[in-house]
Amino acid sequence: MTERKYPIGIQTFERIIREGYLYIDKTDLVWQLAHYATFVFMSRPRRFGKSLLTSTLESYFKGERELFEGLKIMDLEKEWEQYPVIRLDISTAKAQPTADALRDRLMLMLEHYADIYGQKDTEKTPGGLLEGLIRRACEKTGRQAVIIIDEYDAPLLDVLHDDQSLSDKRQVMQEFYVPLKANEQYVKFCFITGITKFSQLSIFSTINNLTNVTLDTMFSAICGFTEEELTTVMREDIERLADINGMSYDEMHQKLKFRYDGYHFTKQSPEIYNPFSLLKAFLHREVANYWFESGTPTFLIRQLQHFGTDIMSMDKLEVPSSAFDQPTENMKDALPLMYQSGYLTIKDYDRDGEVYTLSIPNQEVRIGYVRGLLPTYTGLNDSDVQMGFALKFWRALKKGDIDLAMREMQAYMSGIPYVEGFKKKLAEAATAEGFYEYTLYLIFSMLNVYVRTQVKCVGGRVDMVVWMPDTTYVFELKASGTAQQALEQIDSHGYALPYQADGRKVVKVGVKFNAETRTPEEWVIA
Repeated sequence: MTERKYPIGIQTFERIIREGYLYIDKTDLVWQLAHYATFVFMSRPRRFGKSLLTSTLESYFKGERELFEGLKIMDLEKEWEQYPVIRLDISTAKAQPTADALRDRLMLMLEHYADIYGQKDTEKTPGGLLEGLIRRACEKTGRQAVIIIDEYDAPLLDVLHDDQSLSDKRQVMQEFYVPLKANEQYVKFCFITGITKFSQLSIFSTINNLTNVTLDTMFSAICGFTEEELTTVMREDIERLADINGMSYDEMHQKLKFRYDGYHFTKQSPEIYNPFSLLKAFLHREVANYWFESGTPTFLIRQLQHFGTDIMSMDKLEVPSSAFDQPTENMKDALPLMYQSGYLTIKDYDRDGEVYTLSIPNQEVRIGYVRGLLPTYTGLNDSDVQMGFALKFWRALKKGDIDLAMREMQAYMSGIPYVEGFKKKLAEAATAEGFYEYTLYLIFSMLNVYVRTQVKCVGGRVDMVVWMPDTTYVFELKASGTAQQALEQIDSHGYALPYQADGRKVVKVGVKFNAETRTPEEWVIA
């Protein structure tokens, strides 16, 4: 097998093609996108190839035909006309301390194009300069301009929690985007991409015909890798990775699928793999959690805390599209941001009820999600959980020895130092049992065990249900009372009945927690 060159951190289409890096051909979709509408918006999570998409569009509109030889677009495009392109990466303007600093950064960003098309003395603001550049580009070349804006929302994400700073910076960005619609006659195509969806009213106030293709089935696979692309174009990569790790092709394929697959960006989307993590695995020859190398985004943690989000309810939700495909600044909860940033994805769609089912996409997201939340919600350290207690607990569960698993949990939790803020967190929980539900939910999730809390049934709500390949565990937790009373509640309310027909063994577990030691004190198993 020849060694592949993987474009990790390379987001320039021209460089990928000229230097022979692996490229998954999306150019037929790029061509369709370029001819779909004049003003187009698309949201996708970070590290999903948005920047490469914008670079590919830039090369296409510049008429760089030689870069596309042998690719799908050659069957679609015959003219290869050249347009002046203004492509801006707004991520370089994030983390600016003030609105004035943001304004200065945008002006600096436009300097390159001012060197090409000129700048008038009166163009003192980013919007004013952008407007002048669009008009002069059109006048100088005799062709309409193409505007491509990547990561348009980057300056705003870190200040979502700060109303004043958000308002000030939003005004700067609004002034910057005004020329796009005001100069429609000079614009051939305008493409805007980012993670979140700010409303047209607040950001793109004058672009009343901005076409949002985020949930358009036609473009569901334009970012990320599909199953077909993985098993054909990248088959040799899977084979090499399998060989290095002493696994069969099928075993490695399933491992990659479990870890990185599972995204759906529209109601009829194929399953999409995270491209960043997949390429990282091939490059480093190891399956690991690469999407979270930089940690769970601060803006997400802040919003979860701001809305007092019940993180246990976020794993499987049935909602209309209006619940998650809505402007970020209109959020009444963290759900839209969870979806738009890739922590939840579409898993199913009910056409009759027009309802989407949202869940965590895959193992990598689940582990990263929990790593970011475990210290915030419980004070526990994720590396201690994963490397110390988790392995022993997991092995006990796999053997079906719930008694051993609970003894491992008791030993681990009794050795945890006093958690700063524990009393406050416990007081904030709806019930004492609720705090332990949070803790167990996060620990199980760290193991990538499927767990649901407060599961509805005919007899009420069971505290926790844990699904293993061969066994379903039904937990009832008590901060007062006894473990036997908890077990009796499972039986008297019929909590286990719904799980007795799927072929798996059902184990009922009543647990009593000691509020002083913060550990499981006793448990009864049936």
